Amino acid sequence: MGRDSMAQIPLERIRNIGISAHIDSGKTTLTERILFYTGRIHAIHEVRGKDGVGAKMDSMDLEREKGITIQSAATYCMWKDFNVNIIDTPGHVDFTIEVERALRVLDGAILVLDSGKGVQSQSITVDRQMKRYGVPRIAFVNKMDNPGANYERVADMLKEKLAHKPVKLQVPIGAEERFEGIIDAISGKAYYFDGDNGEDIREEAPPADYVEKTKQARIDMIEAVADADDKLAEKFLNEEPISDDELRAAIRRATISLKITPVMCGSAFRNKGVQLLLDGVTAFLPNPTEVVNQAHDQTKNEEKIVLDSDPTKPFVGLAFKLQQDKYGQLTYFRIYQGKVSTGDTIINTSNQMRKVRVPRMFRMHSDDREEVQSAQAGDIIAFYGVECSSGETFTDGKLNVTMTSMHIPAAVISLAVAPKDRSGEANFSKALNRFTKEDPTFRVHQDEESSQTIISGMGELHLEIYMERMKREYNCEVVAGKPQVAYRETISQRGEFAYTHKKQTGGSGQFARVCGFLEPLPADSVEAYEFVDEIVGGAIPREFIPACDKGFKEAIKKGSLIGFPVVGVRCTINDGAAHDVDSSEQAFKTAALMGFREGYAAAKPTILEPVMKVEVEAPTEFQGSVVGQVNQRRGVILETRTADGNVTVLAEVPLNSMFGYSTDLRSATQGKGNFTMEFAKYFPVPRNEQEEMMKKYREKLAAEKK
Repeated sequence: MGRDSMAQIPLERIRNIGISAHIDSGKTTLTERILFYTGRIHAIHEVRGKDGVGAKMDSMDLEREKGITIQSAATYCMWKDFNVNIIDTPGHVDFTIEVERALRVLDGAILVLDSGKGVQSQSITVDRQMKRYGVPRIAFVNKMDNPGANYERVADMLKEKLAHKPVKLQVPIGAEERFEGIIDAISGKAYYFDGDNGEDIREEAPPADYVEKTKQARIDMIEAVADADDKLAEKFLNEEPISDDELRAAIRRATISLKITPVMCGSAFRNKGVQLLLDGVTAFLPNPTEVVNQAHDQTKNEEKIVLDSDPTKPFVGLAFKLQQDKYGQLTYFRIYQGKVSTGDTIINTSNQMRKVRVPRMFRMHSDDREEVQSAQAGDIIAFYGVECSSGETFTDGKLNVTMTSMHIPAAVISLAVAPKDRSGEANFSKALNRFTKEDPTFRVHQDEESSQTIISGMGELHLEIYMERMKREYNCEVVAGKPQVAYRETISQRGEFAYTHKKQTGGSGQFARVCGFLEPLPADSVEAYEFVDEIVGGAIPREFIPACDKGFKEAIKKGSLIGFPVVGVRCTINDGAAHDVDSSEQAFKTAALMGFREGYAAAKPTILEPVMKVEVEAPTEFQGSVVGQVNQRRGVILETRTADGNVTVLAEVPLNSMFGYSTDLRSATQGKGNFTMEFAKYFPVPRNEQEEMMKKYREKLAAEKK
């Protein structure tokens, strides 16, 4: 289908959706089935298939080998005259930015849950991201053919663990190996999926032993939706008959306003229920006009304005993802307002108003592309040759607005890396340059003291994948040092300072006096640092106040305990003195820096370490070893659940103790255990370990002085 016919598709018939879930819930398999049933691909390949082809959406060799999704992949398909743009996102927590990026630009999502395991740790993270961007979603209970499959229990978990209001739209016919089909509780019809790939759908009356259950499911559904939708509530209370169309319209309204989460089920691997899920996407998830998208007007002091999904209005688009391929840089765009055509000039409002001429434009299908001449509000497209960073806003120059940027989590792990051979240095810096542009959670800096290149990221796997990509894509082998945990320093009480900076050398001297105190910020504060100016009566002249702020900011870059950044501190200045001739901005900056160190020593400083939320799953017979290993690693067990012969242990463990854990877990569980981990919080390091760390740091400084 060419673009000319695509352009005729009204906005009401466009859906921009993402598929997100915990690792191994079957997201990529589900996307493959969607592409097959909508005619985008003509053969099904499994994620870890024997045919060696791998899933269409896992286009990187690495993804196919490891059977995981690393980059979010974009595609689109047609389902019953609806244009559905889909982004398949990674489930692995190390690639959380890919999920964050996708949800930032989508209008709706499918939250895939494993029918046996229900809501897992990463499902909670993904759900939190969906809530952050107000994304309406449908929960799809996948793997209904697996042992322990329980549709009702998973729906209840949505309520208990995620505080959703789940509304079950279907009744599964059987479960586990007896899972045969699905009853639509709205229409009361049963659906069976025949043919080699489940493409022949048979519609029948429900089996006799499911008739009562189906009637009850419809009653429960109406009650739940009536609680969330006034229009339906009125009919329900007046005991008026409710038609299927009225019920569907009410479910749609309640889903879009985030009051309910429709729950559907199936088995993507066994080709059951995917077509009904597609019907659910078009029936209950919003089109681009039903979502409120805001931008900040730069000419009116960042005042919020609502963008309108109207092709006739001025153009506004967001670059949400960058990818390098053999032809150059691909920039993925979501168009929020107006339209854009090849040859137009657009302006990057996030970056000093740089003008760019729109080069070639494509609609993406994983790593295949289809050239188009124009695109409009609601579309997701990719440009070649637009240089920018992830999260920048473009307009046609008629508006000066920026979209809100994405939430980017802090890195928790670092590695010193260097190319194995000197000849690889040029490719090494090319690769690092590209990866930092593509992935905001992958950071690179030069260590001033050791002049090593340090890469930081979300976890061991994250950095491992990038080192492997350097080898494959840039022919550059990398040697890495020992992983280094991103520690932080903080204070535990108030500490006062009164520092006078005096220096007399030939000519004018330097003089500045800064007094005040440091105190810990509240535990729930998002900021790492706060500056408070309580100077009265001009003790420090107004023009030197920003210099004090700069001095404190300089001081928190490196704490005195082990040389890591200081967080959670409020610096207040309340007195000081200046000299008419000898005071300068530099003098006050230095006085604030030294004053901070004085106050820091008095404020009982302490070292913080990143603590990870770890979820371990293994057969029940290994429960003792799993718990023992977690305890050995200074872990705190929060919850232990057993179901269907498996135990799930949820714990908080310091990241420093997690190195090499995957090997230990495999050997303790005969290779049957697996785990996921994500950052939970920063927490003080035990006192004896702090002493040890401080001693090592002092020795390192002494050695450098020599």
